[in-house]
Amino acid sequence: MSLPHLSDEQIATWTREQKDRWWLENVFRGNMAQLTLRSAFTGFLLGGILAATNLYIGAKTGISVGVGLTSVILAFSLYRGLARAGLATDFTILENNCTQSIATAAGYMTAPLISALAAYMLVTGTIPPAWHLIVWLVVVALIGVLLAFPLKRRFINEEQMPFPEGRACGVVLDALYHGKGDEGVYKARLLGLTAGATALYQMGVSDGWMRLIQFKVLQLHRWAGLDEPWHLHERLDTYYYDLAARLQWATPRILGTDIRQLGLRLTLDAAMLGVGGLMGIRVASSVMLGAFVNFFVLAPLMIQRGDIVARIAADGTTTAISRTEIVNQWALWWGVTMMIVGSLVGLLGKPDLFKSLFRRKRRPVAPAVPMCSPTSRCRSGCRTSACPSASPRAPGCRTPISACRGCSRWLRSR
Repeated sequence: MSLPHLSDEQIATWTREQKDRWWLENVFRGNMAQLTLRSAFTGFLLGGILAATNLYIGAKTGISVGVGLTSVILAFSLYRGLARAGLATDFTILENNCTQSIATAAGYMTAPLISALAAYMLVTGTIPPAWHLIVWLVVVALIGVLLAFPLKRRFINEEQMPFPEGRACGVVLDALYHGKGDEGVYKARLLGLTAGATALYQMGVSDGWMRLIQFKVLQLHRWAGLDEPWHLHERLDTYYYDLAARLQWATPRILGTDIRQLGLRLTLDAAMLGVGGLMGIRVASSVMLGAFVNFFVLAPLMIQRGDIVARIAADGTTTAISRTEIVNQWALWWGVTMMIVGSLVGLLGKPDLFKSLFRRKRRPVAPAVPMCSPTSRCRSGCRTSACPSASPRAPGCRTPISACRGCSRWLRSR
């Protein structure tokens, strides 16, 4: 089932009232459960879990990933399983949509923690109290919600812009609920298998998990004589350097600098594999090219020239050259400059986007089409559930929408 949408000509020529009427006729489902207690609770639960993962990835890489698609599939698989077990009814498509909206809001709420607040703590060297962070995040979230109303009215109601993540969630929801019955179950199983394999690998490279399993559970330090727990190396080149130390092999260098000082390590991180898959080849190739130019070419040259040197700390200790020092002494400046200038020039190259924010388009007023109000009954007596068509004499619809003051006011407010 394809998602209903307006054509480009309709978007350009129709008034907002016409678009709202089309939405009521073709999209609105007033008799389907939407914002329920279980959809809200599920959204809060999934949002909290996915926000923690988003915070981890953001703190590690500075990248914020969307959680909408993940929450859609998780909520679908959860309630489909409960429905098959006879413990709950299946989620409706609108309940799932509410769940992913709540989960997405919670996931993106961690963005200030990996940007502005992280920079503040890095510069000042102090960590604010937890309640300060909570209040600040709540205030920022409320401001964002208030700003969302005019933006939604302009870009979604009027311009009908298909936001990439929201549209992707809509396509997945449509495929899960209106596609083949086994398709959603297959995707849920694939998600579960991927999650299990990822969890096993991350446990294998985690010193904490291996210490818990080998020392606390299996007691290997008593009967096997282990001093340190065995675990996989997340940095795969560690195996080479261990072998090179025993066989006295040379370590790779670029212009006399050990590549380990440049931060060039072959690391297998499951979370970063997922980020690369979501990022796509177009963005990932640009990121890879920037890393190559900086750490393979420019950083070794700057170290050889003496522009990047070991730093003397305030206590007199020497801070050796590392990836952090390369970023702080050199890469930070050209990298941030390219990000800001490139973004601004790209935005300024689309002046119509800014003009549309402040320009009120004049469009021909369409003739009034009788329809029912989305409310159960307005003051003029217009019902919603029993009006199957847009005819002025449709059964159950007493008042045309053009003559219904409550309906017209609702349409203008959208």
